[in-house]
Amino acid sequence: VMKWKKDWGLTGRVLMTWALLLLVYLFFLGFLNVVLPNSFGMLLAFVVVFGLIQYFFSAKLVLMTTHARVVGEDEYPELHQMIGKLCQEADLPMPKIAVMPSPVPNAFATGRNPKNAVVAVTDSIMRTLNREELEAVLAHELSHVKNRDILTMTVASFIAMLASMIMQNAIFYSMFNNREGGGAWIIAGIVSVFVWLVATILMMSLSRYREYAADRGSAYITGNPAALRSALTKISGRMDQVPVKKKEEMSGANMFYILPVLSGKGFKELFSTHPPFEKRLAALEKIEQEMKGFS
Repeated sequence: VMKWKKDWGLTGRVLMTWALLLLVYLFFLGFLNVVLPNSFGMLLAFVVVFGLIQYFFSAKLVLMTTHARVVGEDEYPELHQMIGKLCQEADLPMPKIAVMPSPVPNAFATGRNPKNAVVAVTDSIMRTLNREELEAVLAHELSHVKNRDILTMTVASFIAMLASMIMQNAIFYSMFNNREGGGAWIIAGIVSVFVWLVATILMMSLSRYREYAADRGSAYITGNPAALRSALTKISGRMDQVPVKKKEEMSGANMFYILPVLSGKGFKELFSTHPPFEKRLAALEKIEQEMKGFS
């Protein structure tokens, strides 16, 4: 397996996104402290607690949402063996392995750190892909674990959660909260709409970058970026044949999947959790050329 080579372009875009998110954080927290001084501490405490619950119980929540079931080695020995080999290559502890019944071929990883990780696949992805392609998909998911993407996205979503809570409840608070004037809550609600919009666009941008990073991770763990390109192409083609209703049933965990179940076009791409399919294939092709240069 080739030694990891840093993608400085991707790293730069991630750092720029974090810098912009930090500016939004500082502006919004400063604004709330001025406009809602009496409720600021309570709001902050509520969102921190909610964020911690999301972080510590993310694996259980996603497994419940997707109806994925943790399986033992006796049930899926080949899958366990494959993931065990990839974990050795990636220098990761063995995660829990889950399988979910769905005609949508897909996979995801969750868990707050490598020791608490879960890698899940649908039963249909195991029928759709060959061994090399499935390995490439599993390596992509293990890259999310190695990069601690659950922690990244939990921290990134903090301000969006706070803005969303104020945005949705500003009118209610303005009527029943005597500690601050109703006008202050209405102003906070209006500003929250803009903050939520900017924070969400930045958060989705970060989510798309982490997909590129996990694709790159898969290429380096397996030494076979062509297998991931082939896998993504097969998954996309198969997904087009799945009824929309079945895809909607899985869309609640869209951010976690290797390919989004439902994706947006045009302006909606700003709010998409994954990069455009064609751009991912092109990036993998570029990585393949890089790796050939080292062979």
